Amino acid sequence: MSDTSDSTSGKAARGPRGDDGADKRTSPTTFYRQVVAELRKVVYPTQEQLITYFLVVMVFVVVMMALIATLDLAFGRLAFAVFTGPDQQ
Repeated sequence: MSDTSDSTSGKAARGPRGDDGADKRTSPTTFYRQVVAELRKVVYPTQEQLITYFLVVMVFVVVMMALIATLDLAFGRLAFAVFTGPDQQ
C-alpha cells in the first residue's frame, strides 16, 4: 500500500503546537484583543431589520404553536376514543 496522505496533514493542519506537542496557550490580554477585533467585524442589524426579524420569528412561533396544539388535541381525542370505546349516550 502507498501513502496517500496530503502534504498539509502535518503539524500545521492540526493547529498551533509547540515542540513538545502541547497546545500553546493564549494570554488573557491577547484573547481580549482578539475578541474585540472579531466584534468589530460584526454587522449589527438596523432597527427596521430587527423589527422585521422579530415579527417573522413571532409569526413562525404562533403558527407552530397552533399546529402542535391541533395535533395534541387530535391525538388526545383519538386516544380517548380508542381507550374508552364507543360513545354511550
